[in-house]
Amino acid sequence: MGMVFQFLLLVLGFVLLIKGADWFVEGASRIADRFGIPQIVIGLTIVAMGTSLPEAAVSISAALKGNAEITIGNVVGSNILNVLIILGLTSVIRAVSVKRNTIFIEIPFTIGITALLAFQGLSDNQVGRPEGVVLWGLMIVYLLYLVWVSRTDKDAVEQSPAAEKKGSVLKQIFMVIAGSGMIVLGSDISVDAATAIARDCGMSERLIGLTIVALGTSLPELVTSCTAAVKGKADIAVGNIVGSNIFNILFVVGTTALITPVPYSANFTVDSVVAVAAMALLFVCVIRRKSLGRAGGSVMLAGYLAYFLYLLRSAAVI
Repeated sequence: MGMVFQFLLLVLGFVLLIKGADWFVEGASRIADRFGIPQIVIGLTIVAMGTSLPEAAVSISAALKGNAEITIGNVVGSNILNVLIILGLTSVIRAVSVKRNTIFIEIPFTIGITALLAFQGLSDNQVGRPEGVVLWGLMIVYLLYLVWVSRTDKDAVEQSPAAEKKGSVLKQIFMVIAGSGMIVLGSDISVDAATAIARDCGMSERLIGLTIVALGTSLPELVTSCTAAVKGKADIAVGNIVGSNIFNILFVVGTTALITPVPYSANFTVDSVVAVAAMALLFVCVIRRKSLGRAGGSVMLAGYLAYFLYLLRSAAVI
């Protein structure tokens, strides 16, 4: 019964995280819109970072509690899952076109910062404050790049939901406060439950972070991308997933490292290689046809299955 209760708590934590992030983004976006902040600025900041709030909350909470393997496992695992599972499933449902900027700038940039994170962590087994400053500096560069893209391609940046209607100010303030509280509470519950499950099952925090926690914090992207594919609107999926991976590394790990140094275990060597390889596979799949089709998606799903079996064997679960 104890294990079932912990799983129920984990699910509750994920629900609070996802719904809290949704309320926070919607409320903050509409408040910003009310004060005349341009929609493009709202989209580049509140909405873009809002999609990484679940990963950020869980990572920071885990790091502060000394559960560092969940911190890194969450980010690395989410990025692997985003590419191999979410894009794999999306492209199997419907072929996805990819913008030129995404192919030749954003995907190589993601490969580079993924390798950089691995180098930072594995060189001295931690991502410290100096490394956090570097990651945040690169995030500022990325935001400036998004501003440049937004001026040359009006469809490149997702618009804020605030454009729909403004609504009551009190309601928007309530959504921001309640959403923030749900994120904090959800991350706290999720980390405690995941840690308890890992201990009870004899599984490492690394494995829990790379699988269960990574999947839970990536649920918004998974549902959104697959729904868009079913409705025939999956063309923005690759750009959104790549952008999410960039924010996970630069914003989530960068912010966590500025708050407290994050230990980066040597056990993450293979996972780091897989994260780089997943992005490289995406690049190879889209470089010629400028789209991700069913064949490429099938290869990605097969790749994740092989990786998951490796995780199970390495953890001596099977």
